[in-house]
Amino acid sequence: MNERIDIAGAGAFGTALAIAFGRAGHEVTLWARQAAGDINAARENKARLAGHVLPDTVRATGDLADLNADILLLAIPTQKLGSFLDTSRVDAPYLICCSKGIHRESGLGPTALIASKRPKAFVAQLTGPSFAADIAAGLPTALTLACADDAIGQKLQTTLSTSTLRLYRSTDVIGAELGGALKNVIAIAAGAVIGRGLGESARAALMSRGFAEMRRIATTMGARDDTLAGLSGFGDLVLTCTSEKSRNMRFGMALARGETMDPSVTVEGLATAQELAARKELDTPIADAVAHLASGAITFDEALETLLTRPLKSE
Repeated sequence: MNERIDIAGAGAFGTALAIAFGRAGHEVTLWARQAAGDINAARENKARLAGHVLPDTVRATGDLADLNADILLLAIPTQKLGSFLDTSRVDAPYLICCSKGIHRESGLGPTALIASKRPKAFVAQLTGPSFAADIAAGLPTALTLACADDAIGQKLQTTLSTSTLRLYRSTDVIGAELGGALKNVIAIAAGAVIGRGLGESARAALMSRGFAEMRRIATTMGARDDTLAGLSGFGDLVLTCTSEKSRNMRFGMALARGETMDPSVTVEGLATAQELAARKELDTPIADAVAHLASGAITFDEALETLLTRPLKSE
């Protein structure tokens, strides 16, 4: 059965989801902070996802009061999510987080942050290996939908899955959101490896050791290890470490080459690396290297030497 679906945030991912759900027959309201009128007139979000036409079932709005469906997807960058919820009255029975990372101001994951601001809502996390352009083009994509209440998770899974967007259900919300956050850190490191010309073999090694670091951090923070082996962890890691469509990988490449990246581009992995580096109780050598390299505290060669001179041990 088709339902009304609201999406707050008309970036590339929010727009792509609007297109996918609209194509499936849902009535979708897409809140855009700017240029909602232009999006409606062009039937395209030229600023964030050019070349992909919005179905007739999708309507953009600049008025938050228009978001009144039972299901609301929050496609707001993690570092802006808290202030968005504080300054708006946006609410719904079912709030689905579509952002990745760790909120630096509070130290919370995005679902915990949402739950703290909207305690009466059922909160879920939508995450996994996906590029907005692929979803908008109708290419087959699989994501994880994590909700602590499995019955609610089943309802949302049934409603939001489409013929090309396949959702797998999980009750491990912590694991799902950490997989999406931590893989961005490793993607920055993988981009730096490629940007510096160290080769594919070095990237494969970095990804392997990065995945071990992801699992170690996530299980320490309460996640199930098997969740990290799924779409929201390993699957997303593979995608973002092997394609220059990944903003985090491109940032790492620019970092290694001494180039600057457009500051308007969201690079969630950087804030996550900084948050992890500040947590001294965690063993996070790759995250530490990314944070210190990005801040200018160390050079690329110093970061590489630190990683390569760690004590030898069993895998």
